[in-house]
Amino acid sequence: MTGHVTFLGAGPGDPGLLTLRAVEALAVADLLIGDGPVLDVVRTHARADVGTAEPALDGEVLDPSADPSAVVAQLVMTSARTGKRVVRAIAGDPGLDSSAAAEMLACAQAGIPFEVVPGVAAALGVPAYAGVPLSGDVRFVDAATASDRCWTEVGASDATLVVSTTLQTVAAVTAELIASGRKPDTLLSVTVAGTTTRQRTWTATLATIASELKATKALPTPEGPIAAIAVVGERAAQREHLSWFETKPLFGWRVLVPRTKEQAASLSDQLRSYGAVPHEVPTIAVEPPRTPQQMERAVKGLVTGRYEWIAFTSVNAVKAVREKFEEYGLDARAFAGIKVAAVGEQTAQALVEFGVKPDLVPSGEQSAAGLLEDWPPYDPVFDPIDRVFLPRADIATETLVAGLVDLGWEVDDVTAYRTVRASPPPADTREAIKGGGFDAVLFTSSSTVRNLVGIAGKPHNVTVIACIGPATAKTAEEHGLRVDVMAPEPSVHALAQALADFGTARREAAREAGDPVTRPSERRPGARRRARV
Repeated sequence: MTGHVTFLGAGPGDPGLLTLRAVEALAVADLLIGDGPVLDVVRTHARADVGTAEPALDGEVLDPSADPSAVVAQLVMTSARTGKRVVRAIAGDPGLDSSAAAEMLACAQAGIPFEVVPGVAAALGVPAYAGVPLSGDVRFVDAATASDRCWTEVGASDATLVVSTTLQTVAAVTAELIASGRKPDTLLSVTVAGTTTRQRTWTATLATIASELKATKALPTPEGPIAAIAVVGERAAQREHLSWFETKPLFGWRVLVPRTKEQAASLSDQLRSYGAVPHEVPTIAVEPPRTPQQMERAVKGLVTGRYEWIAFTSVNAVKAVREKFEEYGLDARAFAGIKVAAVGEQTAQALVEFGVKPDLVPSGEQSAAGLLEDWPPYDPVFDPIDRVFLPRADIATETLVAGLVDLGWEVDDVTAYRTVRASPPPADTREAIKGGGFDAVLFTSSSTVRNLVGIAGKPHNVTVIACIGPATAKTAEEHGLRVDVMAPEPSVHALAQALADFGTARREAAREAGDPVTRPSERRPGARRRARV
């Protein structure tokens, strides 16, 4: 019944830094063991039903009087003996963690098979994300365990130092280095929450860093010890030119996306690439039509050759038809001989995943109007059938139907699903929306404006409002919202890019004015945006 243990390096905080081997191990894990922040990093790549254990918070597992390493090792081995595939997740690299080494030794002595998956060490990853290159003579110091001899040696050298410390003890570290021989005007950078969108870096000298942290209100802090990586030496000066992470256009912005996780997947990925933290809040729920007979007749007609074309205008329409197919025991082969049209790359991708390659996707605007631009007129010579199956939402506009009729086609406009207002989000999300906790909100349709305001309240006046087009912007203004950003074309990706451009312009304006770069939510409470001129 003996299982297997993987000692897995979770890296310094960015889930994107997990190795391919780590992802493979997580995909088959039965149990994840680790601290809360580390579990947050690795849980995304694990199965939905994976078990988790956080020994530091489990009073029954961790006896305060016992050696923590021994207790965790016992939990790891006990779980493995039941046949489970255990992943012991460790921040940074497990090979640099003394507790992990003790747990590995315990497994080896107990005859429990294990493997080690290295991770990116914080001392290497954090400086890279801070824009401070490490090359040449570099020495690594753990301030918590460094001896007087260690400080004397590194203080007397000219090597670049990478010091693992805490924000609260940076002043003591710099004082130790100066006392050991380092010049007070030696540059250093100090980074907290490295590789995450909460990352913050200060650049100063050994003599001035304490006052810099106090002036920027980084200290004192009511929180407990905050892990920090300090890089001491002239390499810190290159951060001015090489800071690539904290200078992303939407770095650290909390962006509200009023869509489901499935709908917002690619949009959220794009926002993350700009440094933002997307927060999906569904404003619309999808339900089956009240009377399914119309949809059932249309699907049967699809199989019996009633249609020349089928047009999908949303992912939900694809999902509705696919579910009906599965109900009847059909698959993608039922589309044989039928031309398929799709609006939008996400809709087209949903069809491809179903096994169907669209014959027509708008070459220009991804909308009903764009589809009509490319749709061929009915030709009785070349088109044996003149009918189009159009599965849509119950609230869809008539633009596409009218346009197809004008082109000579007969249209079966079928309600494939209903859209209803979603349930309100959790109380903390509602409070963040109304209290200015979000930096921006992306509205992708007029209905998202109405529904978000209806279920969660009106966004705070410091929140940047971005709309996908004029109609959506008009609805936002009718609800008392000032529109700051409008997409140059009706596309969610163009909308995200427009918001990123806005963030870049805002950052540059602050720098030119000599003001600190802040997020919209960091404005003083009650501050109101001035009208643009």
